[in-house]
Amino acid sequence: MTASQSTRRSGREPSIADVARLAGVAQGTVSNVLNRPNKVSEKTRLRVERAIDSLGFVRNGTARGLASGTRTTIGFVIADVSNSFFLDMARGAEEVAQLAGNTLLLANSDMDLSKQGAYLNLFDEERVAGILLAPLPRSLHHAASVRPHGRPRVILNADSGSTQVCSVAVDNELGGYLATRHLIELGKRNLVFVGGPETLIPIRDRHRGAERAVIEAHGEVRLDFIPTHEVRVEDGRKVGHSIAARERADVPDGIVAGADLLALGMLQSIVSESDLRIPDDIAIIGYDNNRSAWDSIVPISTVSQPGEEMGRNAARLLLEEVHAPGTHIHQHIVLEPTVVARQSTIGPRKN
Repeated sequence: MTASQSTRRSGREPSIADVARLAGVAQGTVSNVLNRPNKVSEKTRLRVERAIDSLGFVRNGTARGLASGTRTTIGFVIADVSNSFFLDMARGAEEVAQLAGNTLLLANSDMDLSKQGAYLNLFDEERVAGILLAPLPRSLHHAASVRPHGRPRVILNADSGSTQVCSVAVDNELGGYLATRHLIELGKRNLVFVGGPETLIPIRDRHRGAERAVIEAHGEVRLDFIPTHEVRVEDGRKVGHSIAARERADVPDGIVAGADLLALGMLQSIVSESDLRIPDDIAIIGYDNNRSAWDSIVPISTVSQPGEEMGRNAARLLLEEVHAPGTHIHQHIVLEPTVVARQSTIGPRKN
């Protein structure tokens, strides 16, 4: 029986001691090969590397980080991996982390509070350097209370309301305002804001921005509100179904959706269940610049949130706190959204 087979049969992972024993060297030599190979002769290094390959040895990164006082892994918990906005955040954070020599581990809470808590606990147990968190909309009180053993963290897509943690968010009220102004400037006068529940702070802020744009129209524009249970495609389909069933005189000529998935669901129902034309009869604008809305049968106008920029800023703040906790000053960064006009509000582009 080989040393590798003996180690595996014992039911445990091979250790540095096993590598040293097989290679006929001291454990310190194995450590040098792993961490300071320039201190070892090529002949010895090759012998140790053959032993590592033979045993299938994998170093314990957590233990190594604890021993050296350095940790290079960042945990990132996002709310919904199916929403490309969160993937953009992860891409931006990964870019900054990699440039700094760090590894980003991504976890999807899938809009489940218990999963969010489980991943936060897991990253704590794994002793990551710090945690990025794009929390579930109704879990900020929970997220703000999470301070795993003093581990630095940064909140994305929300203002934590705490002076003890950094956050990076987008001005959602401005986004709602810009979306509504876009429709008003296109001549739409009978508008409806669709989104909910209003306990979701981003949705509430977007609705407030829409109301501000209507107030500035000095009575020339009307704004109704249709609440939804969540901001998923199926919620949008239900609203679209109800609008498609209305008498023509009761149909709004413009819809501001609190999220792109809502806009997508409404558009699908309206197009399939009525003869209403988009955007001539109803113009629809969403929010998030979600990639799933780009591929709609009618490309959907939206308010674009700078997801990658959010991720880059959040990772930068986190690494600053990781490397200089004594001098780090917590910041709350608010970025500005922009309108991206597509066929659902301005019609097909002419070549």
